[in-house]
This record gives sequence, structure tokens and C-alpha cells, in this order.
Amino acid sequence: MKRQNGFTLIELVVVIVILGILAVTAAPKFLNLQDDARASSLQGLKGAIDGAAGITYGKAAIQGVESKDTDTVDDIAIVYGYPAATSAGIGAAMTGFSDWVAITNPAPTAGSLVLTYKGNTDVGCSVTYTQATDTTAASTKIATTGAGCKPSTDETP
Repeated sequence: MKRQNGFTLIELVVVIVILGILAVTAAPKFLNLQDDARASSLQGLKGAIDGAAGITYGKAAIQGVESKDTDTVDDIAIVYGYPAATSAGIGAAMTGFSDWVAITNPAPTAGSLVLTYKGNTDVGCSVTYTQATDTTAASTKIATTGAGCKPSTDETP
């Protein structure tokens, strides 16, 4: 009686077929990582904008100009203590502002700045910064419903 020292060709083919079926089933889960990465980068941008606005407001409060409708703090254009929705305002307050692109079509509402990643023109995949209109805080809103952005359930206005 001969002793078997390895796998038969049929056993190897069956294992390869099973691995192929598993790969085809699992591949879509791992191949759609771009949408998650884009949505996450927008979350990071929102955090950077919120942080820069908060720090700028703190500086304005220390200098006593947080209630003025326009002024500057450390060469940052401010409106009621928060950065203005311009490159001279939030753009000057935030590190890495030049890595993002402002969407101008359709034109954002007055006092707003819509930013997204390079190569994107979809407003549905962007972050909108709205400057303060009175002594209430400025706001930042993230939109992740457009093409190339995975809809998120934890959006904050």
C-alpha cells in the first residue's frame, strides 16, 4: 500500500475555487475605500475649520474685539470674533488651507465658503463654513451625499 505524500490535483482545484468564491464575495467591501477616505478627509477638514475658528475667537476675545462686526486678529480677517469666510479669514487661520479647493459654481451664499478636495466639483461632497452674522457662533456643515462621497449618518450641522 502506497502512502500519500501530498494533495491531489482535485483537492488543490477545490481549494482554489473556494478561495476564489470568498475573494469575489469580500472584494466589494474592500474596493470601495475611496468613498470612506473622502468622507473622512472632509470630517478632518471640518475639525480643522472648527479648531481654527475657536482659536481665532479666543484671540479676539483676549483683544476685546469679539463683538465688532469686522476687524483683524493676527492678520486674520474676523467677523464678530470668528474668521471671515474668505481666504484672508478662515484661510489665514487654518493650516493647510491651500490643499483644498473652493467650489464657486453654484455660487455659495453670502458669507459662506464651500471647500472640497482637489478634482471634485460636487457640492454634495464638501464642507461649508458660514461666518458669524452676529454675536452667535460661526457654523460649519459637512455634506457627504454627492458622487464619490459615502453618505454619513453622523453629520453635524
